[in-house]
Amino acid sequence: MTENYQHILALAFAVKEINDNPQMLPNITLGFKIYDSYLSERWTYNSAMELISVKNRLLPNYKCGIQDNLIAAIEELNSALFPQKPNLLGLYKIPQVLYGFASVIMENTNFISFYQMSPNGAHQYKGILQLLQYFSWRWIGFFAANGMDLEWFKQNMLPEFSKSGICFAVMESFTSIFYEDNWKQYFKKVMIFHDKIMNSKTNVLVFSGDTKSMTTLRWVLSLEIKGTMQSSKGKVWILTVGMELKSFANRRSWDIQIFHGAISFALHSKELQGFQQFIQNRNPSTTKGDGFIKDFWTQAFGCTFRDSILGSMSEDTCTGEEKLESLPEHVFPISVTGHSYSIYNGVYAVAYALHAMHSSMVKSKTIKREKRKIYTQQMWPLHQFLKSVIFNNTAGDNVSFDENGNLVAGFDVINWVTFPNQSFIRVKIGRMDPQVPPDEAFTIHEDAIIWHKWFNQTQPLSLCNAKCYPGYRKKRKEGEQFCCYDCNLCPKGWISNHEDMIDCIQCPHDQYANKEQNLCIPKIVTFLSYEEPLGTSLAICALSFSLITAALLRIFMKHQDTPIVKANNRDLTYTLLISLLFCFLSTLLFIGQPEKVTCFLRQTVFGIVFTVAVSSVLAKTITVVLIFMATQPGSRINKWVGKRLGNSIVLFCSILQTGICLVWLATSPPYPDIDTHSVAEESILQCNESSPIMFYCVLGYMGLLAILSFTVAFFARKLPNSFNEAKFITFSMLVFCSVWLSFVPTYMSTKGKYMVAVEIFSILASSAGLLGCIFSPKCYIILLRPELNNREKLITRGKH
Repeated sequence: MTENYQHILALAFAVKEINDNPQMLPNITLGFKIYDSYLSERWTYNSAMELISVKNRLLPNYKCGIQDNLIAAIEELNSALFPQKPNLLGLYKIPQVLYGFASVIMENTNFISFYQMSPNGAHQYKGILQLLQYFSWRWIGFFAANGMDLEWFKQNMLPEFSKSGICFAVMESFTSIFYEDNWKQYFKKVMIFHDKIMNSKTNVLVFSGDTKSMTTLRWVLSLEIKGTMQSSKGKVWILTVGMELKSFANRRSWDIQIFHGAISFALHSKELQGFQQFIQNRNPSTTKGDGFIKDFWTQAFGCTFRDSILGSMSEDTCTGEEKLESLPEHVFPISVTGHSYSIYNGVYAVAYALHAMHSSMVKSKTIKREKRKIYTQQMWPLHQFLKSVIFNNTAGDNVSFDENGNLVAGFDVINWVTFPNQSFIRVKIGRMDPQVPPDEAFTIHEDAIIWHKWFNQTQPLSLCNAKCYPGYRKKRKEGEQFCCYDCNLCPKGWISNHEDMIDCIQCPHDQYANKEQNLCIPKIVTFLSYEEPLGTSLAICALSFSLITAALLRIFMKHQDTPIVKANNRDLTYTLLISLLFCFLSTLLFIGQPEKVTCFLRQTVFGIVFTVAVSSVLAKTITVVLIFMATQPGSRINKWVGKRLGNSIVLFCSILQTGICLVWLATSPPYPDIDTHSVAEESILQCNESSPIMFYCVLGYMGLLAILSFTVAFFARKLPNSFNEAKFITFSMLVFCSVWLSFVPTYMSTKGKYMVAVEIFSILASSAGLLGCIFSPKCYIILLRPELNNREKLITRGKH
């Protein structure tokens, strides 16, 4: 990987800066040797042995000379080789400064010799969690490089992800599942794994691993180019530190377009002052002591040197004058990568610790006695200075370690943009800094992100199912992950005003849910008022009937001495007209905003005056029957016929109704109330009857009197008399009973102010029926046929 050459240059650049600075390590010159473990346990041990042995001989514990004194080891942090390293170098208490980033198993280690030039691994997962929350990705896949990493994630991070509403379509380890001696079985596992990745229902896949596992993943995904597997839809790849795209000189046929738009977390880096110029000045002809530059030059520029083995076989010959800045980003990044930045800071950390230790010895005046120890193997005092080292590097970043030996730093968020020629660039789009307040720890520039072409540059969605929009609530699916759910409409009167609400919210009593059930709207306060058309019409009708009744009363009083007025008890006629007048006027108590007084009076006044009217009709009917019976020879009923009987009936019936009303008012009087339940959109101001039983007792008693009057009048309708009112009373009571029989179901099925309107209409209609059926024939004779209003004519008509 040609970009790894930058790591070597970062090491050389840091050593050169320190050696050129006379204030840093006076009289001390730093040097370095580079060993490659080849990701092999054997070579790792071999390299460690060489570090503590005599030059060119594997003979540990015996060293001479001051040029090769080992101060510290700067090593790549690799989870695969990590367990072998402390067994050897840790025995000699040699500080081991680890650059790069490995899996989370590196955390909480008790080896005091390790200093990790990268942040705590858990912070990276917290950054991934915030990234998922930022884009509302709730349904993801998670793949770890090995089973150990996967178990750590399940134990330590899975609860945090679940608490944030994120669940996993798949959680598996990769690379380790491919180990198989049988090639067919191995390839079968690879195909299953490929299919599981590319045909996963989720759009977001999180991969945790290192460079080796990234290489394996790229090989698995490159199979579809060769036609082995069908191409699948695009994904959003979220890659941890180490799982980075790199350019392999011998792997350029592997397509990287599938990673277009991937988001990765990278070790934080900044441009180092003078590093660009240091890189640009390097070339094979002027650089001495660099055993890597020719190999790098050959791979990066695709040429060979004449003095190399392949020199005569290659068409392109390296001149050595090629410019590194001309190389594309994916071959050799000019900008400082996170790994190179870590190496640079690691070298400076060791240098500052040495400086602090040297200064401490000078202050204690033991420099002469202790100076030689700096050049011996007793470097364990360096640990206490390395733990407490803190400095600002040339890029302006603060460098220090926490109590676990991890660098106090954050992560950069990188967007990978790939091109058809297998090149790519890194675009920094955000930062995860655990040192700042939690609400500021994660920042991202969404507009700078390039998504996979599959998503047509719109933000991808990754949900198990569509979100539940406002007005709906989530209902978990049985046997599914908790983020897989159905959406159920909120019950009537309940709302949900956010997406994916678990429970609906009931609107307050003075508000109601809108049609979409996502907002509570204040209810309209309503009552039957004089201002609205219905109230105005009813009020006009009531006043009109009142005026008609008053006019009839005036006519009857004016013609009080005529036979037609005297017939059937004139006093009962006046009583009936006056009670009907008050019946019409009592409806005005039902119109307007309910008050304490109006609620107290409306039903009782109506009940009493209506009872007077009905009892007057009953008294008239009974009077007709008694008059007929009194005319029979030998009848003893004459003494019962007269005004006193009719008045007594009216008085008795009215007193009984009055008693019912007084009991009602004394026990549970009506009162002003607000009905917020009958009509969803309205708060109805009304009079609460308080006791429905008493209300229906008042109506029932009037109904009993009406039925009794109708029955008596019906049987007396054909009795001969000078002016028999019975048949008119029969018609009037038929109208009366019909109105009130239809009133009960209508009243019960009506809500709000229309209940009041129904009662007013029933009062007006029944009163008008009594008024019209009983008094219109008499008015006809009095006003239009006065010649019939005499005793002889009435007797003649009675005989007919």
